[in-house]
Amino acid sequence: MDIASSTTTPAFRLEHDLLGEEPVPVDAYYGIQTQRAVQNFRISGVPISHFPELIRSLAMVKQAAAFANLQTGQLDANKASVIEQACREIIAGKWHDQFVVDLIQGGAGTSTNMNANEVIANRALELMGRRRGEYEYLHPNNDVNMSQSTNDAYPTAARLAVIFAAFPLLEALETLIAGLEEKAKEFEPVLKMGRTQMQDAVPMTLGQEFKAFAVTLREEIERICQASALLHEMNLGGTAIGTGLNAHPDYAAIAIAELAAISGQPVVAGADLIEATSDVGALVMFSGTLKRLAIKLSKVCNDLRLLSSGPRTGFNEINLPPMQPGSSIMPGKVNPVIPEAVNQTAFQVIGNDVAITLAAEAGQLQLNAMEPLIFYNLLNGIRMLGEAITMLNERCIRGITANQEHCETLVRNSIGIVTALNPYIGYANATRIAKRALETGRGVVELVLEEKLLSPAMLDELLQPRTMLAPRRR
Repeated sequence: MDIASSTTTPAFRLEHDLLGEEPVPVDAYYGIQTQRAVQNFRISGVPISHFPELIRSLAMVKQAAAFANLQTGQLDANKASVIEQACREIIAGKWHDQFVVDLIQGGAGTSTNMNANEVIANRALELMGRRRGEYEYLHPNNDVNMSQSTNDAYPTAARLAVIFAAFPLLEALETLIAGLEEKAKEFEPVLKMGRTQMQDAVPMTLGQEFKAFAVTLREEIERICQASALLHEMNLGGTAIGTGLNAHPDYAAIAIAELAAISGQPVVAGADLIEATSDVGALVMFSGTLKRLAIKLSKVCNDLRLLSSGPRTGFNEINLPPMQPGSSIMPGKVNPVIPEAVNQTAFQVIGNDVAITLAAEAGQLQLNAMEPLIFYNLLNGIRMLGEAITMLNERCIRGITANQEHCETLVRNSIGIVTALNPYIGYANATRIAKRALETGRGVVELVLEEKLLSPAMLDELLQPRTMLAPRRR
C-alpha cells in the first residue's frame, strides 16, 4: 500500500438517513439531507445563501427555539449554549456558503430547514470539541429542530427575511423620491405643455410633472410598511399543522418573545396557529404592493423616455444623461437604457406576482407546499426593485436637464392654450379658434386678436404662466 495515500485525509464522510447512506464532503457543515436536496433540485441555480437575510432569519428562529427549549427543560444547557452560539455566528455572517440548496424545491421548504439544522448542528458539534457528523452527541433533528417542524420554522424565518429585505428597498425609494423632489424644484420655472391621451392638453411646468412623480412613489412607502406589518404574525410553535404537537405548552410564547428580542422586530403569534400555518394571504398582499410599486416606476420611466425622445423628431423636452452608445449601426444614437432596464425589472416583478398568486391558490388543506416559490419571488422582486431604483436615481434622475426654450416654444405654438380662454370667450368660440389654428397653422393668440374676442392686455394676462398653472377667480 502507498504510505502517502494511507495518511491522506478522506474527502468524504458517510452519513445515514431514511433512504440509506450517502457520502458528504468531509469539510461541509451541511449533512446528508442537504446533500440529497442539492442532487434533487437544480432548478433556479440560486442557492438560499443568495439572500443573506433568509440565512440570518433561519438562524434567529433556531436560536429562539433553543432558548425556549432550554427554558421549558426540554434541552440541556450545554446543547442549548452551543446551538445558540452557532446561530449567533451565522447571524453575524459566518458559514453562509454552507447554505447550498436551491431556493425552488419540493417539500414545502424542508430542504431549507434541514440545511439550517445540519449546518447549526455541525458547527455546534465543533464548539463541543466533536467532529462534524457525530450526531450521537448533538442531532440536527432531535436537538436543533426540537419543538419545530419545517411548517412553522421555515415560513417564520422566510417572513422575517421579507421584512428585513424591505428595509433597503424603502431606503432606496426614499432616495429616489428625494432626487425627484430636487428636480421638481430645479424645473419649477420651466413652462411646458401637459398632455392627455398623447395629445396637447393645457400648460404646466416641468417641475409640476416631476413633483407628481415624487408624490406617486411616496405613496408606496406607506403601502409597503402596511404590508410588512401583516408579516409580523408568525406560526412558530404550531409545529406540523398548527396544533403544536411535540412542543411544550409554554414553548410557543417563549420562542416568539425571544425571536422578537433577537430580531428586533415586533413579531407575534397568530391568533389561530392552524389558520396561520395554511394561510399565505399576507404574502399575497405584500406581493401586490411590490407589483403596484413596479407599475408606478414603469409608468414614470415610460414618461421619461417620451419626454426625452428625439432628439430632433421627438418631444425633446428633457435630456437624460448619456450612459453608453446606443447602436452598433447608427452613429451618434444614445438610448434611454436606464429607464428601459427599470421597465424590464417592473415586468419581472409583475410576473412574479402572477406566480405568487398561483402558488397561493395551490395551497391544500393544512399547508401550502408552494411557499418556496412564493418566498423566492418575493425576495427576488424586492432585491431587483431596490437595485433598479438605485440605478434609476444615480444614473438617470440626477443628471436630467431641461430644454427650457424648446418647452416654452411648444407651449406658445400649441392650440391647447385656447383652453385657458374658455371661460372668457366661450366654448364655441374657443372651438372655432382651435379649428382655424389647426387648419391654417396660425397661432391662437393671433386669431383671438384678429376676431377681437379679447383685448391684447386681457389676453396677455390670461396667458401668463401664473394664470394658467393654478385655479383663479374670473
